[in-house]
Amino acid sequence: MKITVQKVIKGLRYLRHYGLKEFVIRLQEKMEAEQVPYGPWYEKHRAGEAELAAQRKKAARWKETPRISIAVPLYCTDERFLREMIASVQAQSYPNWQLCLADGSPSAGGSGGAADAVERTAKEYAAADGRISYVRLAENLGIAGNTNAAVAMADGDWIAFLDHDDLLAPDALYEAAARINADPREPDMLYTDEDKVDMEGNTHFDPHLKPDFNLDLLRSNNYITHFLLVKRSLLEKAGEIRKEFDGAQDYDFILRCAECASAVGHIPRILYHWRCHTDSTAQNPFAKQYAVDAGRRAIAEHLARAGVAGEVTATKDMGFYSVRYPVQGEPLVSVVIPNKDETESLAACIAAVEKSGYRNFEIIVAENNSCAATFDYYRSIAPAERVADGVRCMEGTLSGGQRIAVAVWEEGFQYSKLNNFGVRFAKGAYLLLLNNDVEMKSESWMAELLGTCQRSEVGVVGTKLYYPDDTVQHAGIVVGIGGNARGVAQNMFIGLPRARSGYLHKASLTMDYSAVTAACMMVKRDVYERAGGFTEELAVAFNDVDFCLKVRRLGLLVVYQPRAWGYHFESKSRGSEDSPEKAARFQREIEYMRNHWMEILKNGDPYYNPNFSTTYPNYSLRDLERSKRK
Repeated sequence: MKITVQKVIKGLRYLRHYGLKEFVIRLQEKMEAEQVPYGPWYEKHRAGEAELAAQRKKAARWKETPRISIAVPLYCTDERFLREMIASVQAQSYPNWQLCLADGSPSAGGSGGAADAVERTAKEYAAADGRISYVRLAENLGIAGNTNAAVAMADGDWIAFLDHDDLLAPDALYEAAARINADPREPDMLYTDEDKVDMEGNTHFDPHLKPDFNLDLLRSNNYITHFLLVKRSLLEKAGEIRKEFDGAQDYDFILRCAECASAVGHIPRILYHWRCHTDSTAQNPFAKQYAVDAGRRAIAEHLARAGVAGEVTATKDMGFYSVRYPVQGEPLVSVVIPNKDETESLAACIAAVEKSGYRNFEIIVAENNSCAATFDYYRSIAPAERVADGVRCMEGTLSGGQRIAVAVWEEGFQYSKLNNFGVRFAKGAYLLLLNNDVEMKSESWMAELLGTCQRSEVGVVGTKLYYPDDTVQHAGIVVGIGGNARGVAQNMFIGLPRARSGYLHKASLTMDYSAVTAACMMVKRDVYERAGGFTEELAVAFNDVDFCLKVRRLGLLVVYQPRAWGYHFESKSRGSEDSPEKAARFQREIEYMRNHWMEILKNGDPYYNPNFSTTYPNYSLRDLERSKRK
């Protein structure tokens, strides 16, 4: 990495902000070689001249050609950046656009020559190209007001937003128009992937490859940002850009649009280039400290409009937030723990539950053919024994007064049946499925899960789990990737050191996934029943993935909540997959997933960008040529 004065200054800013220990960790991450280098990857995947020519021909044949008006607020814009921005719009392979330039630069006597240069340059382009409109504002209205002035100039069906010193890829508008024409839902809000580009506009870096619409991620970070397009009718519903959120005005606007949108579309291509220079937020995130508070307020108001109680705090990572959902009331949580021949692990698991700050819970142990010594332990915690409906059941009371029950399952090990069996004895409105080899550690972990799970749009909430060596075991599950699972599903960030947060901090952000692990999973009782519980054809593998996908099919969210964390000692009761019988069973379960979830396996996980690797669970770039060779 080339050392420059600019990078040294940036490094000192980070050192002051994070402190030495965290600064070193972030520096190490930054210095690591990319698994697939982005520069060559970008050059391979950008639209070439032949592709752009083909796009022009296709667009000329379209019956529907939505007009896209691009709103750009100008303010003392560097002339070279201004020319390059306009040129990137003029280079578009889709022709039906309008560029609206609203100039808030101060009149002569303020910045003088610089402001006049902006006007002179903009008028030059407007005179030569009728699709470009320019107005010099009587006064600087701020970023929000200047943007609104640019929007007021627009006459298009769609309004897009472009910063005055950034660049569009030449196929940006074509891809947007193609999506608008092709999507039967006709999304009224669209966004694309983006990257950063140096001051010269030549070196591309820091790709931001985004998931499809992800509500909880949006509440954690304005991941949508650029390139944003909204239908005129949606803009009228959402309202204009609000100046009281200057610094995070786009965040507030995006949240309001997302609330009103009938459908939000995502184009997984790098179509926007965010220029890095000394004054830009891309290069210096500490340049707009006031934006952090504005972002926090934007999320808080969004939650209020949605009628959701939530406490928003800014994290140490600039532009990233944490939303804590307080528990409403005091509902009973039923903790269901399968167990076989484990007393030490089970005792530690139960002790961790008892230490939880949330007190209204019960524990149901689904016992599975344990030895006599294990039953001696059961009698010490659940001394009362009875038989109900042919099932042997032991009951007792924990030190905090909570009920504990041991229900005896006398068939062979079958994880799905065992959990369904345990749930039969649960009395709570919320179920917490918990492996006996998991020890939750954060004091508020159960409340974190419950508060999140109580939201009306949420069906399942999962946790962040570490191996005993403090590396990540589970941080959400992506469907359609993974070597050992033969492309069915895999835990994300496996092996990531605890001190690190992964790609764009995703290992530490509350966000939606297609699935989370049942090693520690909370689900509403009625949702469990509506989804049909765990599929019993899946004896060991993929039952949690299948269950989460069934919940998603009900239209509910599966949320990864990293503030609820603990250690997973990895299937002590289960044993290894080392026999021909187990291998055959594993293959049957793979085939079940392929037969029942072909659409997501074929089309890709909506919460995972298709440009990411389907082999490595770390958000590294997908090397398409290597994939084809394999």
